[in-house]
Amino acid sequence: MVLAASFGMAQTAPVNTSTAPASGSVPNTTKVPDRSQAYYHYTLAHMYEELVSIYQSTEFANKAVEEYKLAIQNDPTSEYLNSSLAEFYAKTGHIRDAVEEAQAIIKRDPNNLEARKLLGRVYLRGLGDLQSGAQSEEVLRRAIEQYEQIARLEPDNADNHILLGRLYRVANDSPRAEAEFKKAVTLQPGSEEAVTLLAYLYNDEGDPKKATEVLTAVPDADRTSKVYSALGFTYEQQHKYKEAVEAYRAAVDQDKDNLEAMRGLAQNLLNDNQPEAALDQYKQIVDADPHDAQSYLHMAEIYRKTGNFDKAIDALKKADSEVQDSLEVPYNMAVVYQAQGKYDDAAKTLEDLIKKTDKADGKYSPGEKNNRGVFFERLGSVYRDENKTQPAVETFRKMLDLGDDSAERGYQQIIDTYRDARDWKDATAVAQEAVNRLPNDRNLKLVLAGQLADSGQPDQALAQVKSLLKGNSDDRDIYIALAQMYSRLKRWPEAEENIAKAQQLSTRPDEKQYVDFILGSIYDRQKKYDQAEDTFKRVITGDPNNAVALNYLGYMLADRGVRLDEAIGYIKRAVQLDPLNGAYLDSLGWAYYKMGNYDLAEENLRKALDHVNNDPTVLEHMGDVYQKMDRLKLAAGYWERALQEWGKTVSAEVDQNDVAKVQKKLDEARVKLAKDNSGPVK
Repeated sequence: MVLAASFGMAQTAPVNTSTAPASGSVPNTTKVPDRSQAYYHYTLAHMYEELVSIYQSTEFANKAVEEYKLAIQNDPTSEYLNSSLAEFYAKTGHIRDAVEEAQAIIKRDPNNLEARKLLGRVYLRGLGDLQSGAQSEEVLRRAIEQYEQIARLEPDNADNHILLGRLYRVANDSPRAEAEFKKAVTLQPGSEEAVTLLAYLYNDEGDPKKATEVLTAVPDADRTSKVYSALGFTYEQQHKYKEAVEAYRAAVDQDKDNLEAMRGLAQNLLNDNQPEAALDQYKQIVDADPHDAQSYLHMAEIYRKTGNFDKAIDALKKADSEVQDSLEVPYNMAVVYQAQGKYDDAAKTLEDLIKKTDKADGKYSPGEKNNRGVFFERLGSVYRDENKTQPAVETFRKMLDLGDDSAERGYQQIIDTYRDARDWKDATAVAQEAVNRLPNDRNLKLVLAGQLADSGQPDQALAQVKSLLKGNSDDRDIYIALAQMYSRLKRWPEAEENIAKAQQLSTRPDEKQYVDFILGSIYDRQKKYDQAEDTFKRVITGDPNNAVALNYLGYMLADRGVRLDEAIGYIKRAVQLDPLNGAYLDSLGWAYYKMGNYDLAEENLRKALDHVNNDPTVLEHMGDVYQKMDRLKLAAGYWERALQEWGKTVSAEVDQNDVAKVQKKLDEARVKLAKDNSGPVK
């Protein structure tokens, strides 16, 4: 445990905690004090001490010690002289001698405040040199022992209680730390240090409400930039991002150079779905501190999420120039490459990261396991985007041996990969394997239940999910799963009932937006278009860059042929945010089809098929485009492929009316082509 930074003390050599008498101290005798001689030698000692500070001379230091000892010989009962010698030892790095002198004084006079303060400071300095272990714990114990006595001897000094509270906090003694911080606040209500330390302690204990009460008790006129920053952090812990933004902004207004407050403001603007405002803050931060790699990383993330990939790469390059051997920067490079469709570059970057973190003995710390899990997961998703199912599955399987969250995510990714490939049998088998291996993982149980429902066992699946309800806030995810299952089963009242329960348990803005999105899809599938539209717009108002909601709303309008310009606007925003998403490209192509612009429709549907070439809806759309372009033979080929893909799809994902409609179009096309005697393809 290292405290030097926390207390602002310079680091020194480890201290000797022995209580033996000081070797250099002069024993108390019955000699009559000669204070004039004592003062003479003290004056010389003080002079040599000043010369030491100027010239850093060992010779002057030795002479100062000699003169202090002569002064003490002439006045052995003077604790001031003994304290001065001990202080000089401490200043010149003679820690052992300083400790021994101070301990000798305290032995003679347990209530000697200055000696205890000196000894306490020495122990604090010693803590700065020691790593965690038995020795550092002993020094921490002795530091606490001294500051307990200091607080006893000087109980009205708030700084003593603050320092003792910080020591208790390092010792993981939260109740005593809290008591000391409270005493400091009582003694000095306007102390920003006492107030903020107490608030951060409550935050660490998971009680941000108490922290808020402490900070808001400070009158507005007395709140400093530091207090506002602590308040912003506290609101952030409660996911009250708007309040956090307001508090951090007040901190920045008070102190324009408070970069930590600016960083907090930027982060919470991001949390509150204000990426452009956050970007402005990060730009100001890097202007003030061009070496702030983390701010460049945040800028890159914003650029990537808003579709500005070249700017994202530039920001990452700047971050890379500021850090050595970073794992985060190349990983984010790979994420951008993937978003750009540069799959080879993305895969190569991730493979290099995996090799860089390889260990021959296979022994990894929890942090190293987490990193490797993230790298494998991203590499697998790159392969999946390339429709390389087997390499994707093999990569995700490497996550399983990492255990914990990596294993859970690995199984979920494998299942999703098989589902994307319409391999329902393997998807269900892996879901069962996952639950067998991780029987206490609730999320995997939900995934298995979903597979069972899609495989024709809905009653069994619903019963399994309902058995997971506990009657507390954790039920939110269960109600969401039930709502989605009922929706796929077209049991609309149950779907709406369960999503309403999930909404009641949603507290954060992002949670409410996700539930609203599902509710909107439930309304849409029932053809309750006005309610669906209102719900999707509510999601987009809360998160203007929610590409999934933008696409869904745009497609819903386009599919009905209403307000097509508005529909294309929504879909284009989604495509800008995720330009290689096959579903979004299909929506854009279909919207152009509805407008009668068949060339643009064909162009975007071709791009969509590059990414989702087995999606029956996209195949049907392409067939419809070619029919309008009077290329009936091509149209028939796409409709036939659409029917084949629907034949591989579980019934829950198939609308039989759509299948019948495509079958009718294909039959009519075949009749017409036969009448035309299969003439040349136009």
